[in-house]
Amino acid sequence: MKKSLLLYLFILVLLLNVFTYKYLSSELTFEKSRSENTTKRLKDSLVSSTQKLADANYFSLEKNENAQNYFNPDNAKKTIQIEKLIPFVTEKLMDLNANPKGNPYTGQDQIGANKFIINKVKILNHRWIIADFSDGEYWGEVLLKYFVNEDETVSFETIQSFIYQK
Repeated sequence: MKKSLLLYLFILVLLLNVFTYKYLSSELTFEKSRSENTTKRLKDSLVSSTQKLADANYFSLEKNENAQNYFNPDNAKKTIQIEKLIPFVTEKLMDLNANPKGNPYTGQDQIGANKFIINKVKILNHRWIIADFSDGEYWGEVLLKYFVNEDETVSFETIQSFIYQK
């Protein structure tokens, strides 16, 4: 009786070990495949996001070598660094928001109690800027021409302006 009980216990422990081994090895395989799938999805997502960012920045001074060469020609006595130009031009345009009647380069006269100010600026190339403006109630966009003068001042010219309906 004691021998048969020990034999049954031995067989039971052996079966438990076999099932535990099988379960843990299949779980490891499952986790490994899940990890590989997640890694693949994340890499695909990163590639997709990188491509979308490159497409979004296609029209930007930072990525346009031809526009950059306009400021840094080979025969120039004085060149402008793009890394300094972009914040400089943006700052000069945003400084005009302090005007009591609003930024004059929004292309819009004051409608309500608040003045129109430029909120966001994107320098497209060596000549054009697109900007977002609002007065808190109305929103719009403006396309500007800009010129960097010899005396390192910046002048702007409104090409087209648009206000969205409420």
